[in-house]
Formats: sequence, C-alpha cells, structure tokens
Amino acid sequence: MDFYFEDHAPERYRRLTRRVGWAMAAMLIVFSLAFTQLLNTWYSGGAWLNVLAVVLGVIVTSLVFTLLRHKAWMEPIRYGWRLKQRLSRVSGYLPALRRGLEARDPGALAVLGFYHQGMAQLSRLDGRALDDDAELLAERQRVRLARLELGFSERVDGLSDSDLSDIKRG
Repeated sequence: MDFYFEDHAPERYRRLTRRVGWAMAAMLIVFSLAFTQLLNTWYSGGAWLNVLAVVLGVIVTSLVFTLLRHKAWMEPIRYGWRLKQRLSRVSGYLPALRRGLEARDPGALAVLGFYHQGMAQLSRLDGRALDDDAELLAERQRVRLARLELGFSERVDGLSDSDLSDIKRG
C-alpha cells in the first residue's frame, strides 16, 4: 500500500492522541476492575484471577479500540501511525540508502527524501523540535542538494512500496 503525505493540524493531532490515550487507559482500568470483581465473585479469588482480569481488560479495550479506529475523527491518529510505520520500515534500509545517496541513485534519493520529510512532519505533529544532530542535518541538506542537482523536486509526495523493493537492505 502506497503512503502519501497529508496535512494535519499539529494541535488537533496532539489533542486527539492525548484524549485517546487517556480514554484507552481509563477503559483498561474500568474493564480490568470489572473483570476482577466478576471473577472474584464467581471464584474464590487469587492472584491468577487478577492477572486474567487484566488480560481480559486488555482484550476488550483492544476490541473497543478496533471498532473506533475507523471513525472519521480518528483520521489524524491513523495517519500518524501509518507515518511512523513507514519511517520505521525505511530506517532498516538507511545504510543502503546512504550508499545510494553517494552514488546519486534516484531511487535512494526518493526514499531518503521521504524519510527526511516524514521525520520533519512527525516532529511537527508531535510538537518536537527537529533533531539537533549535525550529521542528520547535513545528510538532509545533501539529499536536498542531490535531488535538485538531478532535477527532482525538493519535496516528495509519498512512498511507494516499489521504491523500497528496489533497494537491498543493510
């Protein structure tokens, strides 16, 4: 499945992730306590019942979350998850991509452009400053200049699955 960059308001993204995080924690606590009470009423108690109640609480909370994650108001959070997943996947290819940068490989430049653009967008969404790592900033600049040198746009639209399949890992 291809991934394309989208614009989301960082304040709304952070507000939604905080609310969903707190709601999930509250649901887990309520369901776990309810299952603990229920199981201790039916059986004579024990530590294993408390563990089972927490496991059941996690399962029910996960089911509720699975039903809610397709709602329209969850779109910014789903987008953030997909972006993090793609960036994580690309990070496994970074050594090969950096070799491709030195060789001016257009495919590697496209993926590295996605990686740096995605990291910048994720930093904005999470409300963090971009990394102060001088090497990463220098690499970002080298990618930008190499893309311009080859006649590509500074910005990429997204990442196609075929972009990574052409690059050898490691």
